[in-house]
Amino acid sequence: MTDVLVPGGRDVRASLDRADDTTTDACVVACPPHPQHRGHRGDERLRAVSDVVTAGGVDCLRFDYGDWDEGYGERADARNAVAWARERYDRVGLFGFSFGGCVALLVASESEVDAVSALAPTARLASDLDAVAAMDAIDCPAQVVYGTRDDTADWRPVVERARELGFDVREFSADHFFVGQAGKVGDAAGEWLLDAL
Repeated sequence: MTDVLVPGGRDVRASLDRADDTTTDACVVACPPHPQHRGHRGDERLRAVSDVVTAGGVDCLRFDYGDWDEGYGERADARNAVAWARERYDRVGLFGFSFGGCVALLVASESEVDAVSALAPTARLASDLDAVAAMDAIDCPAQVVYGTRDDTADWRPVVERARELGFDVREFSADHFFVGQAGKVGDAAGEWLLDAL
């Protein structure tokens, strides 16, 4: 693991998990859950996905958002992390959990990424930060993974639109946090990202 300072004018720090194969041309950028609810780059779901992709030969950049900015700065942080990865890798994927899932979908709609996977994404961060509307502009392989017992995030509109658009949709009998299922979720998203990249 290598510490990274993501450029872009905000204090965004990241951990780069290196693939088992030390020469890779692909990286997954992992967006954490809500920073005001203790979301951070060490989240077990982000780590589970990182474990799968690094074992499969792809690096993973897990980052922490800068100071809270109502979703706007956090989206910029993710865009800057993607730009950092794009300068160093031929192929870049995005993964996000919860708030980070929404961020990942938003950024995938406006940045050059090769795949995006959103775990338990909420539908919007603000009225003009709407993942459901943004999904129409995503032109790379996309996946949405959700828990059928999730009563935390507003995931239903995202899943409905994902199905309409032909995204890969996976469901788990789980709550929002996928308690006891981080490994299974890591496999579902991580293996899909490896195939897509």
